[in-house]
Amino acid sequence: AAYIVDRAGTVLATSTTSSASEFSVLPENAYVDADAGDFYVRTEETTDSFRALFKLEDFDGAYVQVERKAAAGLFDLFRLAAQSRDAYGEAAAGRGRLQLLFALLYLEIVALVMFGATWLGLGAANQIVEPIGRLVDAAGKVRDGDFGARVSLNRYGEELGALGAAFNEMTGRLKSQRADLEAATDIAEARRQFTEAVLSGVTAGVIGVNPAGRITLANSSALELLSAKSTDLVGKEAIVAAPEIAGLISQARAFGDAPVEGQVDVERGGKIRNFNVRAAAGTDGEGAVVVTFDDITRLVSAQRNAAWSDVARRIAHEIKNPLTPIQLSAERLKRKYTAEITSDPETFERCTSTIIRQVNDIGRMVDEFSSFARMPEPRPEPVELGELVRSTIFAQRVANPAIEFEADVPAEPLIATCDERLFGQALLNVIKNAGEAVAARMEEAPGAKDAPGRVEARLEADGAYAVIEVRDNGVGWPHAQRERLLEPYMTTREKGTGLGLAIVRRVVEDHHGRLELADRTDGERGAVVRLVLPLDVSAAQDDIDSPALAADA
Repeated sequence: AAYIVDRAGTVLATSTTSSASEFSVLPENAYVDADAGDFYVRTEETTDSFRALFKLEDFDGAYVQVERKAAAGLFDLFRLAAQSRDAYGEAAAGRGRLQLLFALLYLEIVALVMFGATWLGLGAANQIVEPIGRLVDAAGKVRDGDFGARVSLNRYGEELGALGAAFNEMTGRLKSQRADLEAATDIAEARRQFTEAVLSGVTAGVIGVNPAGRITLANSSALELLSAKSTDLVGKEAIVAAPEIAGLISQARAFGDAPVEGQVDVERGGKIRNFNVRAAAGTDGEGAVVVTFDDITRLVSAQRNAAWSDVARRIAHEIKNPLTPIQLSAERLKRKYTAEITSDPETFERCTSTIIRQVNDIGRMVDEFSSFARMPEPRPEPVELGELVRSTIFAQRVANPAIEFEADVPAEPLIATCDERLFGQALLNVIKNAGEAVAARMEEAPGAKDAPGRVEARLEADGAYAVIEVRDNGVGWPHAQRERLLEPYMTTREKGTGLGLAIVRRVVEDHHGRLELADRTDGERGAVVRLVLPLDVSAAQDDIDSPALAADA
């Protein structure tokens, strides 16, 4: 059958055979497919026929619907094919399940094999890792200082057992050597402490110098004598830190076992000290040197004073005897023959006067020699120092009106125990020297617009000491060998005997005090002399015996 229909399913034209079945309207989707240009085909198994629909392009809204009977048995073949297809699909689905089951079984077997292999591998690795781990743990204990750590590797094979035995032997030796080192360290530490105790107790300075020339050891006395701190000496080169003794160190290295001794002058803080130095090289021959030195400044000064006292005594004895008859003879000649000389009386007068004057000068010098040689023992008694300073200044003010002499003393009386005559003479010498220094400065440039001559004596209390400071604006102290001005017969003036400051120093030291020479710090030219006198003699004796004050003195 063939039908021309519209979209609503109305038959517009038909052509059928006698065996055609009744017309039936196709579903809506058939028209949708036909509108899309496709053929819509549907089989109907109940009637064993095919039904199809397609659109007529030249007739708008018209469709051709055809129907035809299928050949006998065709749909049975279709059904058989569908069954075959379903069976194949089921077989294909079963194959996937079998493949999945096989894959799971394969993975399970592989996992079992891997687990077994891993277990066996771990078991075999533990046979090596465990003993090595024990060695590592034992080595860590040894690193932390436990030399008693031991390992047992005998059950792990011959090689590991030998390794364990060697390790145990090593730790045993380390433990024994450590015990020996600790014992040696304890002995060395005890010796070091003993040495330090000995060195700190001795008054001599001790310095150790290594082969490289650097100071490795300096006891407290060495630091005090050299006026240095430990950081100024230890670790420094000896030729830089103590250049005065560097030459003796070199000689000690050159002579080897024989020690070298000598006396050197060391200048620290503007003061020159005399050291007796002994340098000895070590017995190991590597160049280490031990240097010991003592401050013999006071001893040398005492020896010099004693020697000069003896010389002064002999000079005074030998010179004073002929001075008196010479002076008496010159005076008699002058009195008796002055009137009788007619040829040249002026010359005769001048010559006899010169003899008398020079004899008087020599007499005064001999008196100074005698005073220095026969220094009496001081007889201490309470003395008001302010009045002593004022009276001494007043006497010099009257004797030298061209120079200003001023006394600066406290209003409160300052009492000290001393020999008033000896200490007054010492103070007079200091003030007189200051006046002479001022006069020398004024003579250098007469008429110059310089500051007027001035000498000032200031008295003040400083703890347990009284300090008399004499300050002038004279020529000042020489820069070279200033400390030697305190030695007998050491002077920078043409007419000086060099005994003034030596006598002053001896008087002050006999009173357990000290004498200091310094420069002015206010920018003016001149010198400063300080006389430091203890107020309490018994307390001062304890202080003067201390190394610090003795070094200052």
